[in-house]
Amino acid sequence: MTESFVPARPDLGELLRKDEELVAGRRPVEEAFVAHREALRLLVVPQRREALEKLVLHATNLRIPIVEVEGGTLTALAGFDGHQGIGLVVPPRRYATPEEILARAADRGEAPFVLALDSLEDPQNVGSLLRTAEAAGVHGAIFPMHRQAPLTPAAVKASAGAVEHLLLASVPDLASALADMHVRGLRVVGSDADAPLGVRDADLRGPLVLVVGSEGQGLGPAVRRRSDLLVRIPMRGVIGSLNAAVAGSILLYEALAQRRDPSEERSAQPVTQKRKARAQGGLAMKPPRGTPAETPESPTPAPESPTPAPESPTPARDGGDLLP
Repeated sequence: MTESFVPARPDLGELLRKDEELVAGRRPVEEAFVAHREALRLLVVPQRREALEKLVLHATNLRIPIVEVEGGTLTALAGFDGHQGIGLVVPPRRYATPEEILARAADRGEAPFVLALDSLEDPQNVGSLLRTAEAAGVHGAIFPMHRQAPLTPAAVKASAGAVEHLLLASVPDLASALADMHVRGLRVVGSDADAPLGVRDADLRGPLVLVVGSEGQGLGPAVRRRSDLLVRIPMRGVIGSLNAAVAGSILLYEALAQRRDPSEERSAQPVTQKRKARAQGGLAMKPPRGTPAETPESPTPAPESPTPAPESPTPARDGGDLLP
């Protein structure tokens, strides 16, 4: 298939218009493709093109224009230098509503599990927390429209593309949104360094909103009043606090550990196959070695006669193997 190629050195305004967004970094671009997000053009640094050929080929098959740009140009567009030589221009992100987050939980037959961010200031912390939230099975995240770090390309990169699979709700008043969640039967649990109850002693099962406060101020007064319960992470070292993303990740996985069904068994299906099935026709992934597809059709025939046992076997090891 002929590649749709655009000459290099175009104007920055032509590469990324005001009504467009940029997804930068190898993994975020891949996840955007897996999530079937609409793409307008793929920006590639020529020196990195060989290492990114899989993504370039996929964009070519989808008839997405490929634009070669200098590394400095892509850095200027992305706002950071960790773009790995690739960026995907997409239409503006569509934000969900809190009701849609609850509907996703209902569709999955699960108790709602929601992350709330109270005025975080660092985009890296936002992205890292959203990455952990998606991995922990959170149905969606809510955060205020104002006084909140924006979902910049750097934040999307820090999320490793997890934002393409999470429902994100930007609300005008976080405290009011939490009150509405409480009315709908969700418990609002906030993190607070001075809370008398440790997170290990709290019941985090059932419908839950887990609130992480800002890096400097923690939970705001209005959000604190809307919380049904405040919990702290035990600290035994000299350092008196944790990074907001680290603290939030600990809380998310403590909640996950409590919410997991004890009878649930770990699936043996490889992670790459899970992602492939979830994508339903998205960016193709190679199956790992040893999958059933690579198993020979006919097994190796068994030997005609078993090897005779030694006359005086020595005592067996723990696993039942005989010592030489």
